[in-house]
Amino acid sequence: MHSAILVIQIVLAVLITGSILLQSQGAGLGSTWGGGGETYHTRRGLEKVLFYFTIVATGLFAVASVAAVAW
Repeated sequence: MHSAILVIQIVLAVLITGSILLQSQGAGLGSTWGGGGETYHTRRGLEKVLFYFTIVATGLFAVASVAAVAW
């Protein structure tokens, strides 16, 4: 059972990493030093689905992490 939880964690980690990398942020690091904050941006379509998928996958990863410690 412990092995299955670890495999689930690895799969979720890869999915989370991929979904974060697929999300576009526009200016990149330029917004860190004061640039890129002039417009308001709403998520639509696939970008919104990807955003919610990232949140759900992160929550599942947290649950799997707690389960791995509990075993």
